[in-house]
Amino acid sequence: MSASGGTKAIVAALVANLAIAVAKFVAFVFSGSSSMLAESVHSLADSGNQGLLLLGGKKAKREATPEHPFGYGRERYIYAFLVSIVLFSVGGMFAIYEGYEKIKHPHEIEAWYWPVGVLVFAIIAETFSFRTAIKESNLTRGERSWTEFVRHSKAPELPVVLLEDLGALVGLILALAGVSLALVTGDGVWDGIGTLCIGILLIIIAIVLAVETKSLLLGESAGIEDVEKIKAAVVDGESVTRIIHMRTLHLGPEELLVAAKIAVEHDDSATEIAHAINAAESRIREAVPIARVIYLEPDIYNEEAAAAGTNPATSPGAPAPTKSGH
Repeated sequence: MSASGGTKAIVAALVANLAIAVAKFVAFVFSGSSSMLAESVHSLADSGNQGLLLLGGKKAKREATPEHPFGYGRERYIYAFLVSIVLFSVGGMFAIYEGYEKIKHPHEIEAWYWPVGVLVFAIIAETFSFRTAIKESNLTRGERSWTEFVRHSKAPELPVVLLEDLGALVGLILALAGVSLALVTGDGVWDGIGTLCIGILLIIIAIVLAVETKSLLLGESAGIEDVEKIKAAVVDGESVTRIIHMRTLHLGPEELLVAAKIAVEHDDSATEIAHAINAAESRIREAVPIARVIYLEPDIYNEEAAAAGTNPATSPGAPAPTKSGH
């Protein structure tokens, strides 16, 4: 995993969630609060999710093999997607079921000081974890807004931890509100309503995570800033006069594939073209260090072909051309 900051945030969240999960379950045993049970399962699921992120980071470091020549960098995306599934099923759906049961069969909360005390402790611990995630994210976020950071980050760990911690904090507040209202009114239905709200919140966060990690799994191009750096690095105006077309693809958060057809002079020798390609590759790696897999194809620029544009039928993902008469 690249950023030691990403690992630091994951470990901080893991330690916090394990401690909170135990405390919440103890509070559930003594109080019978469904919010406490839902929250303990939520924290346990979050702990498992952090374990998945750490495992994905470890597996992604494996060397490339003949069967997987581009390496295993995308393992991090796969495990991040698994996190969204666990959060949806184990966290969200369980909380909704538990909330429904408590609304249908409410009962008074016993030993109120257990859930209230544990919730206050959990809020403090989650705040520490969330603060760590924010601090480490700021090291790579730059001037992007938090929404842009979550949506466009190529490394999934920090956005996942950020959303999990945010969901945990809001969930704790909902649980505290539900328990408090149940205690004040003497009606256990409020505890069930709080649990139901926690489930809905977790499902929303899980869907957001699933959508974002699905995009990474499908394969995203380099960011706009990196694309412009690569374009500027390729063309030197002498041996390489222009880029005819170019594609970029993230093989992992810190590994970028660059494939481009570049224009060279028609009277260049094979040796001169080879030198031009090698020089262009060096400039790309200097400009964008994560561009580790580079394929440059030399060609002669043709204005008529360029004016005609790209044939849609030959574009990646285009449907196969249909035969006439069918």
